[in-house]
Amino acid sequence: MAITFAVIKERKNPPDRRVVFSPEKCQEVIQAFPEANIVVESSDIRIFSDDSYREKGLTVSEEVSTADVMLGVKEVPIDALIPNKKYFFFSHTIKKQPYNRKLLRAILDKKIELYDHETIVKANGGRLIGFGRYAGLVGAYNGIRLLGLRDGLFELPKVEHLADLAEVKQELDKISLPNIKILLTGTGKVAMGSKEILDHLQIREVSDEAYLTQDFDEPVYCRADVTEYNRRLDGKPMDKYAFYADPSGHESDFMKYAKVTDFFVAGHFYGDGAPYLFTREDAKHPDFKINLVADVSCDIDGPVASTIKPSTIADPFYAYDPASESEVTVGTKGSIAVMAVDNLPCELPKDASEGFGDMFMEYVIPAFFNGDADGILERAQMTTSEGTLTERYSYLQDYVDGKD
Repeated sequence: MAITFAVIKERKNPPDRRVVFSPEKCQEVIQAFPEANIVVESSDIRIFSDDSYREKGLTVSEEVSTADVMLGVKEVPIDALIPNKKYFFFSHTIKKQPYNRKLLRAILDKKIELYDHETIVKANGGRLIGFGRYAGLVGAYNGIRLLGLRDGLFELPKVEHLADLAEVKQELDKISLPNIKILLTGTGKVAMGSKEILDHLQIREVSDEAYLTQDFDEPVYCRADVTEYNRRLDGKPMDKYAFYADPSGHESDFMKYAKVTDFFVAGHFYGDGAPYLFTREDAKHPDFKINLVADVSCDIDGPVASTIKPSTIADPFYAYDPASESEVTVGTKGSIAVMAVDNLPCELPKDASEGFGDMFMEYVIPAFFNGDADGILERAQMTTSEGTLTERYSYLQDYVDGKD
């Protein structure tokens, strides 16, 4: 059965230049799946021009309402939603985000089948696609850039002024870092993206034991997982999966790192109910040594106490004063410099789009033509063409009804 996919225009403000499929990837999809057709909604903001799609033989149009499946990145404004279609985009509703309640209601009213990119998962629940790697890459780079600016060591250009990841790495080749200790939390795509930057800078990775007990005459970094910066209250060995299932009965053991760390890159996933890594009280402790945080995870007023607000691509840095628990000017004595941009992949739209398209073609497109053999679409579908939530996402009914 032939299926027409539409690469839709991003309409959310601030503008997002990313896209699900590059022109090259569109062509790959059509060649690999003869029953697939792709149309492109005209856009003057996306990283790839309309002409670049036309050059690959694709139809670019102001009107794509005849397509079956709409492919976007950010939330689609309610008035732009076309009834009775299948939509893929980040809806930011699965955690019952209050600001998108009306969006999910409109999707149900318009009898749209919604597939959120976050819900495209393996049978075990692991995410299959996303922009995590690019958030990690840009977040670590921005943290290094903040270090250089604050301490007058070097000046790196903004990522948005660079063409791609290759240029980002070329800029890093021009600098050298002082003898600092860097902590990186997390083991997922975000953390691996940040690790890619630290490794490109040829910063040596050291073990937890060495990091916590030794001094070095070169910059070093250490990666810490949830089992290393948390501990059980009863003193028994930690079980990562038991912690994920129920984080109660645990407390943070992050302070041992905070006492020896200069620069903290927060690349972890934070689960509801888990202990905070460090609190506002922890940050006041005389032994607390962290003075720069690149918070890629960016949970506001949460597990990283210095992240009191999101920053922006235009104004990416601020500082947190532990004594007054308030924002101060970067460089203020005793403050923690903070990078907490919450839409980091937008700074690297070309690479981020190409990487995302690779994953979407590998995991999602085949499901439309193989009877959803791996259950990808079944697990990802949040709403039905009858205007109801699927069983898997029925927990959102109270949210839709305004009771949660």
